[in-house]
Amino acid sequence: MSRAMIRATKSSKGHPLAGLRVLVGRARHQASALSTGLKKLGAQVIEIPFIEIRKPCSYKPLDSALKGIAEYDWLILTSVNGVEALSTRMKRLRIDRSRLAHLQIAAIGPSTKREIENLGLKVAVVPARYIAESVVDSLKEKVKEKRVLLARAKVARDVIPRELRKMSATVDVVEAYETVIPKSSKSRLQAVMKDPKLRPDVITFTSSSTVRNFVRLINLSALEEPFKVSIEGIQLASIGPVTSATLREFGLDSDIEAMEYTIPGLIQAIVSRMASEESRHV
Repeated sequence: MSRAMIRATKSSKGHPLAGLRVLVGRARHQASALSTGLKKLGAQVIEIPFIEIRKPCSYKPLDSALKGIAEYDWLILTSVNGVEALSTRMKRLRIDRSRLAHLQIAAIGPSTKREIENLGLKVAVVPARYIAESVVDSLKEKVKEKRVLLARAKVARDVIPRELRKMSATVDVVEAYETVIPKSSKSRLQAVMKDPKLRPDVITFTSSSTVRNFVRLINLSALEEPFKVSIEGIQLASIGPVTSATLREFGLDSDIEAMEYTIPGLIQAIVSRMASEESRHV
């Protein structure tokens, strides 16, 4: 029985992804939400992190900003990792959350908002779409002549600081963490991709960094024909348009793109795609 037939048979029992092998490339400590959600729907999940979160080379810029936090009007956090770094340094420096109470805080999405609120802080802005461009749109008319602190990854798109400065905001960007390629993932990924019994049906990408690191992990350059052949028959699932754009930079297309740029949104997009395929086989 084909996987499509297995999925069609079990979908009525609440397992719309039965028989589907999905490769999850999130950082190891963040993979559980996506993996658990997929497994509940019947998918066979393979976890190989394409990305690892590490401390920055120095916390000095972040620490300095936190010590002078009274000078800022806005704080922007674009990931859960940034919130975790902020919390860690606040504890280390013994900075009480009350010293941040005056801030207007912007969170890029619901998960980041939830983590900020867990610190006892209020979130003033969550954009309609969970991408940098939408953060900028949501802050129009709010940051003119204001001082803004943006805590983010070492390597990130410059959309937010560039556009906010055009709005006459003073923006300080500090490194809260960095992302690297997990060395142990290379041999595992190559083995999975070559083994017909393990080869995934779907590979998930939850950020542009996961796309770039995936390409590096399989040790092939952008646009090389062998790379395209190596993923033939595998569907690529993107969490949103920015991640999809990064896939296109490497000559790849996102077969599946989440309508809501969250982990639940990504899971739903995969379910919808599989249901659409099954209907064509009926």
